[in-house]
Amino acid sequence: MSAIVHFEIFCDEEERASKFYAELFGWKLERIPGTKYWNITTQEGAAGGLTHRFNPLQRIINYFGVLSVQQACLRVEGLGGRVLVPRMAVAKAGYYALCMDTEGNIFGLWEEDREAWL
Repeated sequence: MSAIVHFEIFCDEEERASKFYAELFGWKLERIPGTKYWNITTQEGAAGGLTHRFNPLQRIINYFGVLSVQQACLRVEGLGGRVLVPRMAVAKAGYYALCMDTEGNIFGLWEEDREAWL
């Protein structure tokens, strides 16, 4: 069974949003130097990210862990969903894709691979 392995929160003002979530939940948020992306660590050890909103309709996205993003994307399409962003590498971390289910909900797929390269 797949579990949520990562989440992303989109915002208009990173400093304001990072302060909000840090104070609300006690999360640790650290900006990745040279980017608009913040790593989030919860007290429970869950991992997430906070980043600038690129589209006014962007909402929180949950990423589900899978053994193969490529195979999971084929299953998404076979079940009537859509692949919105095909498999992409995150260097030395893994691969992800963004999909839409049959009800219009957007979610991510994540395949961990420490040898992934762009």
